[in-house]
Parts: sequence; structure tokens; C-alpha cells
Amino acid sequence: MELNSLKVLICDDSSLIRRKLKESLFKYGCTKVFEASDGQSAVDIYIKNKPHLVFMDIVMPVKDGITALSEIIKFDKNAKVIISSSSGTKTLLKKALESGACEFIQKPFADMKIESVLKEFKKEVQ
Repeated sequence: MELNSLKVLICDDSSLIRRKLKESLFKYGCTKVFEASDGQSAVDIYIKNKPHLVFMDIVMPVKDGITALSEIIKFDKNAKVIISSSSGTKTLLKKALESGACEFIQKPFADMKIESVLKEFKKEVQ
């Protein structure tokens, strides 16, 4: 799968984080990017658009990232959700992975980390 056909959902309550991540994704060739500012919106967008890859914050209004992740996995057991948080405690990491996240990345994340995630995803789907 080419990155320009990859559908990506960014879910974070910070518009700054969403913008920076979107810019990074565009830099690597991703052009189909959806955005959500809370967990409930992320679930709704996932069900409607079924993106290939999701970047999900943990602490958000309406519905937190772990709950949204669980609902997305219940809808699609093969969903590729990367949890991101600025508070990367072992407890959160464990809970995210147990809930179905395929990876946990610490914020703020560098472009190189996003590139690494995209390369890994591309390898998995080929």
C-alpha cells in the first residue's frame, strides 16, 4: 500500500498536536487524514471511514483514548491504533496494549518516530 492511499485518523484534543502530526504525515506522503478532538468523535469517524491507521491520545474530553480504543477494537479487531500520550507511565502503557493498541508513543513525537511508524505499518500490509 502506498502512503498516499493510506487513510489516517488523528485523535487529540490539542489542535496544535493534530496540526503538527498532520503536517508530518503529509511530509511522508499521507494525504487522507481525518481529525477528531475527542474519543467519541474518533469512534464515530472510525466506523464511518475505517482508516488504516489511528493515532490516539489518552486524556481527552467526552471519551478517553483507552475507552475509544476498546470500542474501535470491538468494531474492528484488526484496527491499527497507536496510543500517544505525554504521560507515558507503565500503567497507561500496559492498559493501552491490553486494550488493543499496536504501539505506544511518547509525546511530543519527532518526525522520525512518525516515519518509523509509517514504515513499519507499510511492511505489515505488504
